[in-house]
Amino acid sequence: MAEYYIYIMSSRSSTLYIGVTNDLLKRVYEHKEKFVEGFTKRYSIDRLIYYEVCENVESAITREKQLKGWTRARKIVLIESINPEWKDLSLDLMDYKSKTANSNKPIIKRGISIVRSRHGDSSRRSERHMQQ
Repeated sequence: MAEYYIYIMSSRSSTLYIGVTNDLLKRVYEHKEKFVEGFTKRYSIDRLIYYEVCENVESAITREKQLKGWTRARKIVLIESINPEWKDLSLDLMDYKSKTANSNKPIIKRGISIVRSRHGDSSRRSERHMQQ
């Protein structure tokens, strides 16, 4: 069964971007390397600061629309509930220096775990965040 991700990325100046993907590592890599034209490239949005996992595309899109409808303050509360320091979570998920010569995809550095949010949604966090 395919998994879909709702993710929030940020720039150094804290501009937020919310998106949906079925391949989180690839999508984050594309944003970081500025392969994606538009908003994220224009505002240098390159830090993964929050993400959730959904079991199907419909629930992922519904959740994305819900989050996009929230105020900035409410989004910040959500982000800081798992990532109070706004650290780039992608650094726990991939190693940019260890790409293979034949692939533009990053290598997974270590596993991630699924946790349930208070809304019953599945969220993934790095092992380091799970211990805090």
